[in-house]
Amino acid sequence: MSIVCSIRDHAKSAAATLADLVVPPTCLYCRKPLAVHDALCAQCWRSIKFIRPPICDRLGIPLPYDIGGRAISAQAEADPPIYDRARAVAHFDGVLRDLVHQLKYGDSHIARRLFGRWLVQAGEELLQDADLIVPVPLDRWRLLKRRFNQAAILSKEVHKLTGIAWDPFILLRTKRTTSQVGLTRDQRRRNVQGAFAVHPKRAASVEGRAIVLIDDVITTGATVEGCARVLKRAGASRVDVLALGLVTSDSLITP
Repeated sequence: MSIVCSIRDHAKSAAATLADLVVPPTCLYCRKPLAVHDALCAQCWRSIKFIRPPICDRLGIPLPYDIGGRAISAQAEADPPIYDRARAVAHFDGVLRDLVHQLKYGDSHIARRLFGRWLVQAGEELLQDADLIVPVPLDRWRLLKRRFNQAAILSKEVHKLTGIAWDPFILLRTKRTTSQVGLTRDQRRRNVQGAFAVHPKRAASVEGRAIVLIDDVITTGATVEGCARVLKRAGASRVDVLALGLVTSDSLITP
């Protein structure tokens, strides 16, 4: 058996070496040559503003100082979200924003494995006792035009890395909404009001489950709150939110 495994390992290594010769690894953003695939060069990596503690336990937004233990921001106290907790990989600007836009609008999925690793790291606390991973859905017309749902791609990568159950069909978009780009916080909330529902044939798989809802970006939280609301009505015991990017200033609610 060990000889067979050794031969198999050598074959995999040879295949990987050949693949690197055919398609050499480069930075996913600037295309600078690298030693490995699915990575960023040091310069591009340093430009990403990863979100680190201290953070608000509910909204996942950075806090100015560490008070020790779990902390709730004034924003979360004043306007508590429907979901339980949110976490994001980094501030949504610069290199991260460009990479997300390449995925979302440029039909380029080359960064999906890197995104998956980042999401698992950022969402470790949410994922450790999660029962189910669910992506935020697209409306059918946008899905037909784009041909894919970026949240489903991201959530599938998290599923593959963690083994947590994944169902991209639990949530439905029940009405066509206008693009959220450029809308204010209140406009976004009104735009997605009543836009989501739990698939009636999958409602039983929601009841009593701890769900991690995945999206590409949290801007005002209106979309994920709409999703969390219907999941909790269907009996979910907990709904947490995990995203790549977090918009932390109203001035950044732009394309």
